[in-house]
Amino acid sequence: MCRIAAYTGPAIPLENIIVRPRHSLLTQSQHANEAKLAVNGDGFGISWYGQDERPGLYRDVLPAWADDNLTNLCRMVRSHLFIAHIRASTVGETSRANCHPFALGRWSFCHNGQIPHFGRIKRRMMAALPDALFDARRGTTDSEMIFLTMQAHGLDTDPAAAIAATLRDIGPEDASGPVKLTCVFSDGQGLFAFRHASSGDSPTLYLSGVLDNGGRAVASEPLCGMTDRWTALPCNMLCRITAEGVQTEEIGPSRAAALQAAE
Repeated sequence: MCRIAAYTGPAIPLENIIVRPRHSLLTQSQHANEAKLAVNGDGFGISWYGQDERPGLYRDVLPAWADDNLTNLCRMVRSHLFIAHIRASTVGETSRANCHPFALGRWSFCHNGQIPHFGRIKRRMMAALPDALFDARRGTTDSEMIFLTMQAHGLDTDPAAAIAATLRDIGPEDASGPVKLTCVFSDGQGLFAFRHASSGDSPTLYLSGVLDNGGRAVASEPLCGMTDRWTALPCNMLCRITAEGVQTEEIGPSRAAALQAAE
């Protein structure tokens, strides 16, 4: 499983979240504690926001620990909102196009989990995309397809409804195994986080308390290595994290069923 770390608050160097903490995302790339694999070496990426509403994006196929450019970039770049991801691939080859985060317009998105039956629904999901979103697809992962499908379902105006409709399109689990989604994404104004599993446990995601500088972070594993200072985000609840606080909205089977009945 992949690992994620993100931040929103006063502008800080990216290294304060990605590199410097005792159990930073860079450390987790080789020593993850709450994943099936301790090593996540199939590429990495960062999206960050500045004056332009569109995020900056840096991705590569090297393991995070093997690229000196990553630590230098994180030392020099400051941002009030950023998302970082290290990849352990399940669907799609190791290529830059398949590295997270994915970005389109003002949105950036990353994912940890899998759709085990993606091979059987991929063509249907691709065909359902509007032409502009179909043409925007660059890679072969289920993660990018989730992002584009959320865009097709109105991510710009109602993220909760977009997630519910996307879960409906993915459908229930089958003999291949449970659907597992942990997503972190942003429009440059707020940081969104969501966990879901059709059965069993979804991949972990934690929310920090208010940091010393007034910001907040989310991460697959607590960055300080101490779980009592972090709160596990609940499943099937969309969390929107801003400087003002945390807002939650339930997303479950009832919401998806209501959307289907309305069509």
